[in-house]
Amino acid sequence: MGSRSLPTAATVREPVIVCENLAVGYNGRVLLQGVDLVVSEGAFLPVVGPNGAGKSTLVRAILGLVPPLAGRIRTPFAVWPPGYVAQQKTIDPLYPVSVMDIVLMGAYGRMGWHGRRHRAECRQRAEKLLTDFGLAEHRHKTFDQLSGGMRQKALIARALAGDPRVLVMDEPTAELDHNAQQVVLEILYQASSRDGLTVILVHHGLDRIADMASHVCLVNAGQVRLLSSKEAMF
Repeated sequence: MGSRSLPTAATVREPVIVCENLAVGYNGRVLLQGVDLVVSEGAFLPVVGPNGAGKSTLVRAILGLVPPLAGRIRTPFAVWPPGYVAQQKTIDPLYPVSVMDIVLMGAYGRMGWHGRRHRAECRQRAEKLLTDFGLAEHRHKTFDQLSGGMRQKALIARALAGDPRVLVMDEPTAELDHNAQQVVLEILYQASSRDGLTVILVHHGLDRIADMASHVCLVNAGQVRLLSSKEAMF
C-alpha cells in the first residue's frame, strides 16, 4: 500500500518517522508486513486495533527495540532520542527513589551534556511537569507509595523531562480514571499542537481521543493503515 503523510493545520512539516515496506515479527514469524507509514513532525497519532493485532510490536519496531524482518525505518533517534512510556505492567514498582527523582531520570542525558545552569533548567522543567500532572504534592513519595494512576503519570512526566522531539507510549492511560485520562491526553495534545512534539500512542478505542486526532493508525490483520478519525469511527 502507498504511504500517506499526516496533514498539518498551518504549515507543511517534515516527516519525522518513515517506514518503507516494513515487515516485523518475532522468531521469524511475521506479524505485520508491507507497512508504508509516514508520520510528520508534530503529529498526534493514536495507534488502534484489536488486541493482539501488533500495535505494541509496531511502536517497538519504530523505537528500534524490534529489528525489521524486511524493509526499513528512518527516524531521528540516533541524534535525538525519543521519549518512551512502556505498559505499566512492565515497570518494577519498587523504585527506591522519590517521584521527583523518577521524573528527573528522563533528563539525565541532557543534564550530563551541559553545565550547572542547564541542570537547573531541567529541574525547573521537572517541577512544571509535576504540577501539570497533579503530582507536585507527591514529589517526595516513592514509586510504590503511588496509586496506579499516579505511577503512570509519573512515567509520562519522566519521558517528557528529556524534552524529546518524539514521544512514544504504549497504552499510557490504561491505569487512569476518566478525569485523569482527559487531563493527560489534553497535556499531550497541547504539547503536539503547540510545541510540535510528535506523539504516537497505542490506545484502546476512540471515544476520548477522536476530537484530538485528525488521523489514527489502524493495525489489523497484519496490515497498517492511516485513516481519518471520521473513517475510523465507522
